[in-house]
Amino acid sequence: MHSKDLKKPDGRNLTLYSNQPIPEGLVAPSPFAEPQHANPHLRWHPLRGEWVTYAAFRQNRTYQPPPQYNPLAPTRDPEHPTEMPAGDYEIAVFDNRFPSLALESHDPPTVTVPTAPANGHCEVVVFTQSPDRGLAHLPLSRISLLLAVWGDRTVRIGGQPHIHYVLPFENRGAEVGVTLHHPHGQIYSYPFVPAVPARMLAQEREYFLQHGTSLLCDMARDEAADGKRVLYQDEHAIAFVPACARYPYEVWVMPTAPCKDFAALSPPQRDGLARALKTVLLKFENLWNRPFPYLMAWYQAPTDGAEHPETQLHCQFYPPYRTRDRLKYLAGTELAAGMFAMDVLPETTAYELQQVEVDLEDAE
Repeated sequence: MHSKDLKKPDGRNLTLYSNQPIPEGLVAPSPFAEPQHANPHLRWHPLRGEWVTYAAFRQNRTYQPPPQYNPLAPTRDPEHPTEMPAGDYEIAVFDNRFPSLALESHDPPTVTVPTAPANGHCEVVVFTQSPDRGLAHLPLSRISLLLAVWGDRTVRIGGQPHIHYVLPFENRGAEVGVTLHHPHGQIYSYPFVPAVPARMLAQEREYFLQHGTSLLCDMARDEAADGKRVLYQDEHAIAFVPACARYPYEVWVMPTAPCKDFAALSPPQRDGLARALKTVLLKFENLWNRPFPYLMAWYQAPTDGAEHPETQLHCQFYPPYRTRDRLKYLAGTELAAGMFAMDVLPETTAYELQQVEVDLEDAE
């Protein structure tokens, strides 16, 4: 993997990545000349025991611009720069202009609950220079490179002493609130372990102490042995609809052997994970022969300096549709009680996805 670090005119960082050497002379553009001076802050939620971040300036962020004003497309006219330079590279990562977390956050307001600076970091990850080639239709080499990029960002940002958790994710489709349709994801790096991964880590830790093995690796082994919900499996990776799915088309993707984070992936694991991921994405696309919206979240070990042998790198997909034309809205029992209610068995949706044929090579 090759990379090149650049600085935008407004002070934000841009890193370019490629499987091939990146040419010299590339300049980092920005639609903005001056720094944002973002100063988000945290407020403690006493009843839920978790932090909420506040960044009022995000109300004015770019929202579904027309194609000719795509800020994630390469710059064609230097007089009207985008976030991306023209040139020969594959993936770009830059500091979010409208962050919910910012390393330089300071002086939170005094209110009736505890507050703190939102000293985290938010990055945008642009998967491709093409505005209409989603992750499913990128070559396996690009997806494998993306996994390596996530590993590099985890090491770089997670290596800072006050960053305790790095979460890469992709929101795809207007149904999940996407504001820019150019294929991209984000990375949030938190000064604490957020509530959802913290709860999962607690379960993994308890299981590891009782059994001496990884909860998720054992779940993957059991799913592979059962076979009813498996969508992809090779020597290094597996994808399946979990028996405990909370969304009708929920899918998990992970290495089959213990691996705590992206940086710990071996090259064969990375390539297997890329094939598993692309298989799932193509099955989603081909299920109803149209773009398939989802939230893709990647969970890994905290970056707090501990070993974390209990945890396993894995991805969870949360698609918003429950049928071809019906969205799954979170209702009273989900939002108020936190208990999900499913109208379809995981075995049924897994069977649907199993019947969708994909060709990983032709899709490139």
